[in-house]
Amino acid sequence: MKENKKRWLAACGAPSLLAMAVAAVSSPAFAEDALLEEVITIGTRVEGRSATDSSAPIDIVTGDEFVNQGDGDLNNLLRNVVPSYNVNAKPISDAASIVRPANLRGLPPDSTLVLVNGKRRHRASVISFLGSGVSDGAQGPDISAIPAIALKQVEVLRDGAAAQYGSDAIAGVINFQLKDAAEGGTVEMKHATTAEGDGDQSMVAANFGLPLTDSGFVNFSMEYREQDSTSRSTQRDDAAQLIADGNTHVASPAQIWGQPEVNDDTKFFINSAIELNDTVELYAFGNYASRSTDGGFYYRNPETRAGVFAMEVDSDVDSDGDGELDKILVPLIGDLDPSNGIDNCQNVSVSEAHDLDECFSFTEMFPGGFTPRFGGDLEDYSMVFGLRGELANGIGYDVSASRGRNEVDFNIYNTVNATMGPDTPTKFSPGGYAQTETNFNIDLTKAAEVAGKTLYMAGGFEWREEEFQVKMGDEASWTTGPLTEQGFLIGSNGFSGFGPEVAGTFDRDNIALYTDLELEMTDSLRLGAASRWEDFSDFGSTFNYKLSAHWAINDIIALRSTYSTGFRAPTPGQSNISNVTTAFTDGQLANRGTIPPTNPIAELKGGKQLQPEESKSFTIGTIIAAGDWDITLDYFQIAVSDRITQSANQELSDAERAQLVADGISGADSLQYFRFYTNDFDTKTRGIDLVATYPLGDATDLSFAANWTDTEVTDFSPDTMDDMRLKQLEDGLPNVRGNATVSHAGDGWRGLVRLNYYGSYWEAHLDDYSLPIDAGDEWTVDIEGAYDFTESLSLIAGAENLFNNYPDKNPWSGVAGAEYPETAPMGFNGALYYVRAQYEF
Repeated sequence: MKENKKRWLAACGAPSLLAMAVAAVSSPAFAEDALLEEVITIGTRVEGRSATDSSAPIDIVTGDEFVNQGDGDLNNLLRNVVPSYNVNAKPISDAASIVRPANLRGLPPDSTLVLVNGKRRHRASVISFLGSGVSDGAQGPDISAIPAIALKQVEVLRDGAAAQYGSDAIAGVINFQLKDAAEGGTVEMKHATTAEGDGDQSMVAANFGLPLTDSGFVNFSMEYREQDSTSRSTQRDDAAQLIADGNTHVASPAQIWGQPEVNDDTKFFINSAIELNDTVELYAFGNYASRSTDGGFYYRNPETRAGVFAMEVDSDVDSDGDGELDKILVPLIGDLDPSNGIDNCQNVSVSEAHDLDECFSFTEMFPGGFTPRFGGDLEDYSMVFGLRGELANGIGYDVSASRGRNEVDFNIYNTVNATMGPDTPTKFSPGGYAQTETNFNIDLTKAAEVAGKTLYMAGGFEWREEEFQVKMGDEASWTTGPLTEQGFLIGSNGFSGFGPEVAGTFDRDNIALYTDLELEMTDSLRLGAASRWEDFSDFGSTFNYKLSAHWAINDIIALRSTYSTGFRAPTPGQSNISNVTTAFTDGQLANRGTIPPTNPIAELKGGKQLQPEESKSFTIGTIIAAGDWDITLDYFQIAVSDRITQSANQELSDAERAQLVADGISGADSLQYFRFYTNDFDTKTRGIDLVATYPLGDATDLSFAANWTDTEVTDFSPDTMDDMRLKQLEDGLPNVRGNATVSHAGDGWRGLVRLNYYGSYWEAHLDDYSLPIDAGDEWTVDIEGAYDFTESLSLIAGAENLFNNYPDKNPWSGVAGAEYPETAPMGFNGALYYVRAQYEF
C-alpha cells in the first residue's frame, strides 16, 4: 500500500513535470520515487544529471501520470499534462485526421524531434495538408502509436537542440523512456464515454517484465483500443433548405463533425538489454502498431456541387457592371452515347434525363446528395539494436542501428468518380503513403581532468536515410472516364487517387558529425558547448552550435541559459508530393492541389528547390527552492527564418490546368487553386514557462504549470502568404495554457483534482478568412479517485472536463454543420467519464 501511495504522488504531484531534485527533499512522502524519476537522459550526455542540473528547461512526466487519465490517445494525454503542447480533434482534415498534427511551443509538429530511449524515432507518412495554418504541410511523428503503459517516464526538452540531435529539434525534444523492469507487471482495463453517450472508448493494456538470463531483462507492453465516433453537428443551411423544399433523401445531419471512429487500435512494444560482461551491454527495442480510422468529409449538395451534379457557366447578365458575366449553375447531365443527337444532353433537364437512356445524372444514384467517408489503415513498426559499454581507457561508446516505417493505405467510400457515370464504384482505394527511415549511430563519451577541472566530452557520427513513397491507387480512383469532356470531375471525389505518374519513391540520405562538451568550472558553475555538421544529398551541408551555462548562486536559487542555432531539413515528401484535396474556398467546396515546388507551374509562381529552415534560440531561467516552494521560471525566444510551409492558394489558368493533367496529376483538370511548399516566411516565437510545487501535507501536494507563447510573423512574401495564414500563425493557438493539481493519498485510497485553463484563440472556420471565429478562454476540471481493494487490485474512476464544458458556439454553424470551432484546444466533445481496473503482480 505504501508503494502505491508513493507512486501515485510521484505521478500526480506535478502535472507537467517532476522537475526538481529539491522537491524530493521537501516532500518525504515521495522522496524515493522523485530522486529516481528526476534523472534525465536528454539535453546532456553526462550520465546521472538531474533536471535541476540541466542548463535547459526539461519537464519530466512519469509513466503513471499518463496512465492516470481517461483518454487513450497519447497525444491527448501529453496535451493534458504539458501546457506548451497543443493538439486538437481534426474532424475533417484529410489524412491529418489519421495522424493528428501536434504543436510544441507554438511551432509545427515537424519542428519537434521525438526520441524513444534516446534514439531518433521515424516520422509519420502522413502530411497535414489541412493543418489549421500552424501545421499546414507538416510531416511530424506519430506518437499515438506508443502505448502509455509502456512508458517509464517522458522527458520534454523545451529548448532548441539541433546542434545536439540534428534536424527537427527547433522547438524541442520529447524523449519517451520505456519501462525496463525484469519482473512484475500490470494489467489494466478501461472504459470511457462522453456525457452525450457517444464516443465510447474501450481499452485493455498490459505490461510485464522477464529476466533475460541473470544479467538482462526483456519488458513487454501491449494495448488494444476501440473508439466510437462522436457528432457535435447541426444541420447545414443548404441541406435544411433542400428538406424544406421536399427532398426526403437528405440525411440529418447531412455532414458529421466529431472525432473519427478508430478500430483495432493495436500497439506492441518490447524493450530489452543484456550485459555481455562487466563493461558491455547489448540492447534492443522496437514496436508494432496498427489501426483503422473512419471519418467524415464535406456534404455534396445535389443542386450545387460542381463537377458532379452541376456545372458553373457564364450567364448573359452582368449584374454588377464589372464587365464580367455572372456565373450560374446548370444541371450536369452526362451523354453516354455521343451519337444520340441530344446536344450532349446539356440542354436536357434533370427530370427529362431520368426518362432518357442516353443521358445520366448522379441524382439517380444520390437524390439527396452524398457525404464521402474517408479513412485509412495505418501500420507502424520499428526496431533498434545497439551495443554500449566502456573501453579500458575510459571512453564510453554506444553503437546502434535502427529502422522504422510508417505506412497508411487510404480508403474513401460513399462517393464517385463522376467521369465514369453510372459505372462508377462508390468505394475506392486511392493509394497511400509510406515513410521509411534507417539510422546508424556511433556515440563516444569521455571524462577528463583539464587544469584541475572536470571536462565531459562527447562526439559522434550519424548516417541516416529517409524514403517517402506514394503508392498508386486502384484505377477507378484516378482514371479518366467517358464523361470527362462534359465537365464531370476526374478521380474519387473528395480525395483523388494517385495515378502511375504521381506514384513513386523519393529518398534522401545525410551524414553528421557532432561534438558536445561540458566543463565544471567550479562547484557551482558549469559551461557547455555543442556543435554539429550535417551534409544532405539533396541540398548540401549545414553547421550549427549551442552554448549553455548553469550557475548555482546558493542553496536557494540557480540560473540557467542557452543560446543555439538550429535547422530543420525539408522532408523528401514535402519536396516531391503531389496531391488533390477538397477544401472550402470563398464559401464553396473547391478542388485544391499541392504540387512539387520544382514543378514548372510552381516555379512560375516562385517555387524552387526547398532549403532547410534556420533558427536561433535563446533561453534564460531560474530554479528557486524557497522554503517548501520549488519553482522554475524560464523565458524562451525562437527566431525561425525561411520556414517551410504550403504557399497561399495560387489561381490556375486553363493552360496551367492542362499542363498539370499532362503531368499525371489526377483531378487537375478541375483544380481552381494549387499550393506548393516554399521557404516562405520568418517568425519570432517568445514564451514563458512557469512550474511550481508545494507540499500541503504529508500526503497532499499542490502543483502548478503554465505557459505563455506568442508568435509573430516578421517577414514574408505577399506573393505566397495571405492575410488568413498570417492570422492563423499568430493567433491560431491559445497564447496561455495552464493547469493546477491537488493530489492526495490516504490509507487505501487516493485522488486528484486538476484545474485546466485554455486561453482565447482565433479560427478561420473551414480555412475561410470570411468565416472568422474569435473564441474565448475556457476552464475545465478533471477529477480522479482510486481505491485499493488489495495490494494488487485497484479500481479507479474519474472524469475529464467534469462539468461538461464546451467551447464557444460556432457562429457559422449553418455553413457546414459544425456546432463548435473545429480547432478548439480543449476539444469539443464535452465531458469524458471513465472507469479503470488495475491489477499489479
